[in-house]
Amino acid sequence: MSPSLTLILLAVASAVAVFSGWRGARPPDLSKGPRMMPWRFIMLVAGALAVLLLIHLASVLGGRTFPTG
Repeated sequence: MSPSLTLILLAVASAVAVFSGWRGARPPDLSKGPRMMPWRFIMLVAGALAVLLLIHLASVLGGRTFPTG
C-alpha cells in the first residue's frame, strides 16, 4: 500500500474515531429512545485501525521490514 493511501486512510480513521467519540460522550436523550449505533465500539475500532495504520506508515517510510519468523 502506498504512503499516500495510508495517510488518507489514517485521516479517515482518525476523523471517524473523533466523531464517534463525540457522539458516544453525549448524554442519552430518552425522549428519542435508545441509541441504535454503538458509538463507543466504533470509536474503539477506528482508534485501533489508526494505530495499525501508523505502524504501517512507519514501516513504509522507514524502509525496514520487520522479521517474520
